[in-house]
Amino acid sequence: MHIRLIVVGSKQQQWVTEAFQDYAKRLPRQWNFSLSEIPALKRSKNESVTSVIKKEGAKILSELKNNEQLIILDENGMEFTTQALSDKLENLSAIKNRFCFVIGGPDGLSDECKKRADMSWSLTKLTLPHGLVRVIFIEQIYRVWTLMSRHPYHRI
Repeated sequence: MHIRLIVVGSKQQQWVTEAFQDYAKRLPRQWNFSLSEIPALKRSKNESVTSVIKKEGAKILSELKNNEQLIILDENGMEFTTQALSDKLENLSAIKNRFCFVIGGPDGLSDECKKRADMSWSLTKLTLPHGLVRVIFIEQIYRVWTLMSRHPYHRI
């Protein structure tokens, strides 16, 4: 399985970077995990939020590869238990085993990204800081791997 995470925004607090890297390095090499950061655009006083979201969305979509399934993290997406997420990803990997997950910028994702998405996933209905979303995301991806490989990290 190949998993890529694209995030809008690059500056993170040290604890976020350390926690993220800790879980990322636990993933097996055959999962080929990678992180791509797109700098968040600064809004000029004459530029609308919609315009910034569209530009960030265009950048995200330009980085997407044809052989990847796009899964966006969105507050209006589907919520899963970890087991259900594991099952869903396992089923989707039978179609294409390359996934590109996207965490949008502070103003959200463009409609173009949402339309192109193969799946929309909500971690929670709560509002979370982007750094924490990164950490929760990578921990859940690691946990999915532990379920698929029957590793004892996730106890049912």
